[in-house]
Amino acid sequence: MTESPHAAPRRRLVVVGSGMAASRLVEELVARGAHATHATHAITVLGDEPVAPYNRILLSAVLEGTHRPEALTLRTPEWYDAHGITLHLGARVLGVDPGRRDVMLVDGTLIDYDVLVLATGAIPALPPIRGLVRMDGSLHPAVHAFRSLAECEHLLAAIADTDAAGHPVNRRAVVVGGGLLGLQVARALGTRGLDTEIVEGAEHLLHRQVDTAAGRILARDLKKLDVAVYTGARAVRIEDAGDRVALRLDNGFTLDTDLVVLTAGGRPSTALARGAGLEVRRGIVVDDRLTTSDPHIHAIGDCVQHEGRVTGFVPPAWEQAGVLADVLTGEPTTYDGSRVVARLRATDLDVAVLGDASAEIEAGGELVEVANPIAGSHRRLVVREGRIVAATLVGDLSRVGLITQHFDRGTVLGPTEPGSLLMPERTTTAGSATRALPDDAEVCACAGVSAARIRSCSSFEEVRDTTRATTGCGGCTSAVRELLAARALSPYVSTAKGN
Repeated sequence: MTESPHAAPRRRLVVVGSGMAASRLVEELVARGAHATHATHAITVLGDEPVAPYNRILLSAVLEGTHRPEALTLRTPEWYDAHGITLHLGARVLGVDPGRRDVMLVDGTLIDYDVLVLATGAIPALPPIRGLVRMDGSLHPAVHAFRSLAECEHLLAAIADTDAAGHPVNRRAVVVGGGLLGLQVARALGTRGLDTEIVEGAEHLLHRQVDTAAGRILARDLKKLDVAVYTGARAVRIEDAGDRVALRLDNGFTLDTDLVVLTAGGRPSTALARGAGLEVRRGIVVDDRLTTSDPHIHAIGDCVQHEGRVTGFVPPAWEQAGVLADVLTGEPTTYDGSRVVARLRATDLDVAVLGDASAEIEAGGELVEVANPIAGSHRRLVVREGRIVAATLVGDLSRVGLITQHFDRGTVLGPTEPGSLLMPERTTTAGSATRALPDDAEVCACAGVSAARIRSCSSFEEVRDTTRATTGCGGCTSAVRELLAARALSPYVSTAKGN
């Protein structure tokens, strides 16, 4: 496109970070019209990792062996080039100068901006375990963090390490942290043949997402999958013990292991914002336009605090990216807070969480619950004024699409409907529940994609490229494939294009 000599100069938009929030922002800007966007903004993306932007959520799938590392790529460098976007990989930012409106890289390079977006994500929080960090600041050689592709590949190399006779050197692993990531990593290690144990300081697994009964079902399911679970215990010390290491717990137990994997959460990465003098509390404070205390700087994703909340999930980060894309292209959009939607992505473990059940119960919500511990299922809804305001589903996600639809729309349900939604689908044909989804039912919670939008695509690749469904937590992959299969068999094909 040739610019008019009288056209206004393009605003220099610099995005610090190349993770899932930053990538979504760039995609949203391009989707709003590549020519219009690039006529007003010259976009530069700074990623501190040396690889193309990738889906961090699916790292456990790479560890498990169900995905190849290259399958995680969100957009290739060639895609950025094709859309006139400058992508710098391996570009670590040293500091931001709001007065000069520039960003300095560690190599001394200065990059000027008119508008800056901080999408710096979260950094792992190291648990207080003695012996975890060596005198030189490095982790104990048996200890592995699990936040990046490089760390995932390092762990895979450790699993593949063999002795002179060709036998695996590392046969046992302890995962520290019983949250969503911890369960995914533990399950992945188990499928790789390692004897795996989980240590969680809270009284049950996924204590931030589910109640005690559901946590017990998860622990029971993991034990059936040969993953031992220790709850109400904290790791306090790691020591060398011959060929292995000993991980001591505060309840007196000692776990002998070859590998220790840290998955015990993270915290917003705010160092750049603090250094720039921006308002920072738990995260980088933003208003309803996702603007920081400096009007020329915005922030999105895991590093953000809005209305006192930080999130840590992909759907809110993608929601913020869409809102900010509107803001940057002149739309009068505001951000009113994130819906909490979380899915556990692990073979033979099914969990979905919508909203904050504990908070909604405290606010007067009524609990509707169906549980079958023998079958390993626990489903509950929190309903207020006839509307679903929260839900947790463990072990049976056959109705998650319809429940999510009602949750998002605030549908007023009849007296018997909440209970009916918690009952399993009575079908005899595999996948018939998915095929029966109405067009407006949400299939991909991460990207907000409806069944109609999936049905309008002709292939799985088209779904990924045009809707971004399956590129978040991956929990909708089987539903997407079933919808596409049903589309191929049905004479009726939805042509709706909305999300």
